[in-house]
This record gives sequence, C-alpha cells and structure tokens, in this order.
Amino acid sequence: MPRIRAGRARDTERTIAIDVAGRAAPLSHRAVRDAAARVIRSERRRAVLSFTFVGRDRMRELNARWKGSRRSTDVLAFSLPGPGGILAGDVYICPWSASREARRRGIPLREELLRLVVHGTLHALGWEHPDDERRERSAMWKRQERHMRALV
Repeated sequence: MPRIRAGRARDTERTIAIDVAGRAAPLSHRAVRDAAARVIRSERRRAVLSFTFVGRDRMRELNARWKGSRRSTDVLAFSLPGPGGILAGDVYICPWSASREARRRGIPLREELLRLVVHGTLHALGWEHPDDERRERSAMWKRQERHMRALV
C-alpha cells in the first residue's frame, strides 16, 4: 500500500512531531495532527508519532501478527522510548471498524475517528485498559473522554 505523506506537525518547545499517512479517511490529516499534539501536550510528554489509516484486511493482518488475534480491530498502537525521554510510536487506525462502532454508538464517524486518534495516542504514551467490561470505566478511558470533550 502506498504511503501518503501529509506533512508534519512540530512543537519544538516540547518535541512533538506527528506524521499522517495511509488510505484516505473522512478525517483530515490536520485534525489528526492537532488532536494528537493536544493530547501529547496535555499529558506533558514528548513524542514522535506516526498515524497510518489502513483497511480492514491490513488491520486484521497487523492484529494477527502483533496481538495474536485474527479479527480486525479499530486501533493498534506501538511505541518505544527514545533518547532524552522522547517516545517514538506508530498508531494504526481502521476507518472501516471506526464506521461500524460509530453506527453502533449513534455518533458521527468524525467523532469516533478522533476518539481513536486520542485512544491510540494514549496507548503510545503508555496508558492501558482492561479488555473486558471494565474498559469504559478504566482510568485510561476517563482520560480519553476528558480529551474528547476538549476536541468536540
């Protein structure tokens, strides 16, 4: 799949760099960069993140390879600590899965995609949540929703 480069958001004061690539999504690359940068600044972290929008089949492949699950998912995030405490991370978002979840929740697709940007950014910064019914009551989910209220 060809990568679509979309510029880079930079915040030299706090070391924030965000690249957006991948298939077209109903969320602008600027919205992705702005949302991720807001989360990174709010969390008082330094990070270099790459966001890639992928189709259902590619997400299924990534999920199988890295998480051991054969199903598609909406977001996957990976990160490594870098020099000087700067995190380097990759976030993959599946608009197909986001669309299904947005319909299920009765919310606009744009809102769900922004939620996945925030969610993936928090994962890249080290936040985790349980994978069961406690997920939406977790500290990470509450933090995510606080960021969402500032974005929408």
